[in-house]
Amino acid sequence: MNADDRWQINDLMTGWIHRDLSEWDQLRNLFHPDGEIEVTWFEGKASDFVDASMRMGASALKTKHLIGSPVVTFNGDRALVETNAVIVADNAALNLGCAAHNRFFDKVERRDGVWKLVKRQSIYDMGSFTFPGGIVEIEQAVVGKYPREYAALAYLLEKSGFPVGRVFATRGSEIERNMKAEARRWLEGA
Repeated sequence: MNADDRWQINDLMTGWIHRDLSEWDQLRNLFHPDGEIEVTWFEGKASDFVDASMRMGASALKTKHLIGSPVVTFNGDRALVETNAVIVADNAALNLGCAAHNRFFDKVERRDGVWKLVKRQSIYDMGSFTFPGGIVEIEQAVVGKYPREYAALAYLLEKSGFPVGRVFATRGSEIERNMKAEARRWLEGA
């Protein structure tokens, strides 16, 4: 692959800033029309995710994504991309926030000469609460429903009206291993 391919894919990863800036058309444009996404609070078509993100953006929950440099594995017009990120979230109404360290795990594909996301998934590495206005009580029965790696994020999402529906991949988990094995088969099928 050439440098232009790497730049296009890097721009896809850093393009996640469009979500933080409420630039919805640009966010939609990161995905192919059939693109999908699986993150804690949403699973489904990328176009529906953008609509749901608009609703989240209008809520008391505010988020910011700090994106690292991607590691890319190419095979023809397909690539797997893994990118470190930090999700910072805050809900002023709850006086509660969190920081969650994750890795976006993406299938990207070049169609008509343009690289875009086919499927975005997330692997959660660690997370913690932040208390911008002083310590608030955390309901242990609620936070205890989730894996430790993203329990703070899931708790804040749930309390903000964006519940987490299932268990997601965490560092070294069987879910992560299965996700990556399936992605390698997809990549080899290019």
